Amino acid sequence: MQVACNSNIAMELLFWILIFIVFYSYLGYGLVLFGLISLQRLFKGKPKFDNPFDADLPDLTFVVAAYNEADYIQEKIENGLLFDYPKSKLHHLYVTDGSDDGTDQLVNNYSWPHDVSWSVHHKSGRAGKIAAVERIMEEVNTPIVVYTDANTMVNKGALKAIARHYQDPTVGGVAGEKRIHMEGKEAANAAGEGLYWKYESQLKKWDSEWYSVVGAAGELFSLRTELYQPVPKDTVIEDFYMTLKISMAGYKIKYEPEAYAVESSSASVGEELKRKIRIAAGGLQAISRLLPLLNIFKYGKLSFQYISHRVLRWTLAPIALPLILILNLFLLGDHPIYLATLASQIIFYLSALIGVILEGKKMKIKAFFIPYYFCVMNYAVYRGFGRFVKGSQSVVWERAKRA
Repeated sequence: MQVACNSNIAMELLFWILIFIVFYSYLGYGLVLFGLISLQRLFKGKPKFDNPFDADLPDLTFVVAAYNEADYIQEKIENGLLFDYPKSKLHHLYVTDGSDDGTDQLVNNYSWPHDVSWSVHHKSGRAGKIAAVERIMEEVNTPIVVYTDANTMVNKGALKAIARHYQDPTVGGVAGEKRIHMEGKEAANAAGEGLYWKYESQLKKWDSEWYSVVGAAGELFSLRTELYQPVPKDTVIEDFYMTLKISMAGYKIKYEPEAYAVESSSASVGEELKRKIRIAAGGLQAISRLLPLLNIFKYGKLSFQYISHRVLRWTLAPIALPLILILNLFLLGDHPIYLATLASQIIFYLSALIGVILEGKKMKIKAFFIPYYFCVMNYAVYRGFGRFVKGSQSVVWERAKRA
C-alpha cells in the first residue's frame, strides 16, 4: 500500500514538473523575461536611439545568397536599390553557387544604375550556403556585412536601423525581424506560422533589451566583418551557430524590429514541416557543439537565455508532451483536476487533428491551424532528432514551397 502511494506521489510530481517545462518553454520564459526587463527599465529606462547622420554611417556589404531564384531575383535587386542608405557606402554582393536556372546571368544583365556598387559571384556545383558565404567573405572589405535571402523583401530603412547599433562597440551583430505575409485565403493557413513568428519577434525584442538575442535568423542579419569566423562545413543552421559563437566571445547580438524581411507563408503546413525538421536537426547539432554555453556560471545571462529560449524547445518540451498525456491517464482516479487536464489535452489534440483534416479539404479555419502548427513544431523535433543521430541532414538549401 505504501509503495503504491509513493508511486502515485512520484507520478504526480513528475506530471506537474513536465507541465511546468512545457509551459515555461513556450509561455513562462516570456513572462519571466518581461518581468526582468520591466525591472531593468525602472533603473535604466527604456533604450533609445538617435538615428545617425549619413556621414556617420559605416560602409556596408549587402550579401544575397541565391540558389535557383530566377523567379525572384529581379524583384530582389529592385528591392535593394530602394534602400535609404548612401550609395557610396553600400556594396551589393550576390552569390549564386550551384544555380543552373540563369540566376547569375539575370544579376549580371540587370540594368544597374551607374552609381551603384555591385558584384555577382557564381560557382558551379552546389555545396550549400555555408561554403558560398565562406568563399565570398574574402571579397568583403567593409566593416559591416548584412546577409539576406533572395526570396525575402527588406524594408527601405532596414540598413540605417541596423547600422545604428554598431555605435556600441560591445555589439557584434544585429538580427532583423522576420515577418510572414498573410492576406485573403492564405491567412488561415498561415495563422500558426504567423502567430509563431510574431511571438518569437516579441521574445527577441525582450531578449535583446535584457542582454542579447539568442541566435539570428538567416532571412536578415548582420555582423561586424572582423568577427566573422568560418563554421564547420556540415553546420545545418549556420546563422544561429555563427551568431552564438560571437555572443560566446563576449559580444551582444541586438534585435532590430525596424529592419525586417518579409516572405510569404509556406504553401501548406506540410511544406513548413520540411523547414521545421531541418531547423530541429540543426538546433540539436548546435546544442551538441555548444555544450560550454550550458554553463550558466561562465556565461550567465546568455546561458539563461539560451537554455530557456532554445534548448528546452529542442529537447525536454517535445519529450514532455506525450509523457504528460500518459501520466494523466494513470492519475485519473486520484483527483478531479486530472479529469480536467485530460479533457483539455484531448480537446487540444482533437483541434489539431481537425486542422489536419481541414487542410486536406482546402478549408482554412484559424482556430484549428494554431494547435495543428504547435503539434507539427514538436513532431518536427522528433524527426529532426532522427536526422541528427543519423547525420543525414544535408547543409544545402531545402526550400519549402511558398504560398
